[in-house]
Amino acid sequence: MPVTPVALAHAEDLADFVAASPSSYHAAAEVARRLEDAGFTRLDEHDAWPSATGGRYVVVRDGAAIAWVVPADATATTPVQVFGAHTDSPGFKLKPQPTTGVRGWLQAAVEVYGGPLLNSWLDRELRLAGRLALADGRVVLADTGALLRLPQLAIHLDRGVNNGLALDKQTETQPVWGLGDPSEADILAELAASAEVSASDVRGYDVVVADAARGAVFGKDSAFFASGRLDDLASVHAGVVTLQAHEPAAGAPIAVLAAFDHEELGSESRSGAAGPFLEDVLERVYDGLGADASARRRAYAASWCLSSDVGHSVHPNYVGRHDPVVQPVLGSGPILKLNANQRYATDAVGSAAWREWCERSGVATQEFVSNNGVPCGSTIGPITATRLGIRTVDVGIPILSMHSARELAGVSDLHDLTRVAGAFFAG
Repeated sequence: MPVTPVALAHAEDLADFVAASPSSYHAAAEVARRLEDAGFTRLDEHDAWPSATGGRYVVVRDGAAIAWVVPADATATTPVQVFGAHTDSPGFKLKPQPTTGVRGWLQAAVEVYGGPLLNSWLDRELRLAGRLALADGRVVLADTGALLRLPQLAIHLDRGVNNGLALDKQTETQPVWGLGDPSEADILAELAASAEVSASDVRGYDVVVADAARGAVFGKDSAFFASGRLDDLASVHAGVVTLQAHEPAAGAPIAVLAAFDHEELGSESRSGAAGPFLEDVLERVYDGLGADASARRRAYAASWCLSSDVGHSVHPNYVGRHDPVVQPVLGSGPILKLNANQRYATDAVGSAAWREWCERSGVATQEFVSNNGVPCGSTIGPITATRLGIRTVDVGIPILSMHSARELAGVSDLHDLTRVAGAFFAG
């Protein structure tokens, strides 16, 4: 069935969002920019926050962003509906002393970040992006655009390559970015120039490698969308699009978007789901509503977190790697993620709530569970549930090529996730 014009427009907007978000720091900034354009007020953690109801706010901490809408009739015990996602993706991060090279080639010294499919980064144009900390105390964003490439060794020089490719993470994943003498070049100068600052002023950096190609719609009936960083910018984008249009009705909960960093590393950072960021924000929001600790806990008891991260679609070439019965597929709706060992936080009550939100929004849903012989991944859901005690459901969209430099999603699923998010925020 052809996807709707609205779903196609959503996919094109997602392509814009990913292009503007090559690093977690860019993603957090883009979340804030879009919401500010929609009338949200950006707050600073150093300042006192307003206590009035009826507000729309966003705050950024490093590579994470949290935004919320407080209904005009909110009280000290009004619950929250938290739509959680993450801003980082597996790939590579720039090392100290990053300018290297041999035999007339300029290379960038990078370290593996998370668990990427290494071979997927070969033979594609790449960009460097992230934040630079300057001598004057400023922090600026940098993005070189297409600059690097990881060229694969020709088959003539490795006749057995099609029998199995195993890349050495140190010696065979260092991208080229130019020709010349490494002692006379400086890749930090390229980053500084992209941020319009002096390389001599750079005192520190958090810089990653990202795919330089734009996301694209393709396939029969325009069913497919391919892009870098769909894990998990597809969910971050869905949350932003939904929250910026959200108008709470009387008695509605406080709608919250929490886009965390460092999920691919386990979330243990000041801007990750295991850190204090969400709790810090919620405490300050409830302080503004006159809530004491008891009232806040009463609010949490009636609250929900929808942890949205991508999951596996059944792969047509590897059907045996999936559960033999539960086999979600692209284009058939967002997925409800379940795991007996609490790798996902979904339980029976959460499953029922998810199906109610899907029915209300007119969206079909699928289930995901791992093959017993294939270890199950995890995400921010169990961490958030453990940290705050809020009832949590793990969901997402099904994709192929997870952790590839360029992942594959269904166009209709991307838009359907926003429709369910709208029902979720409504309470």
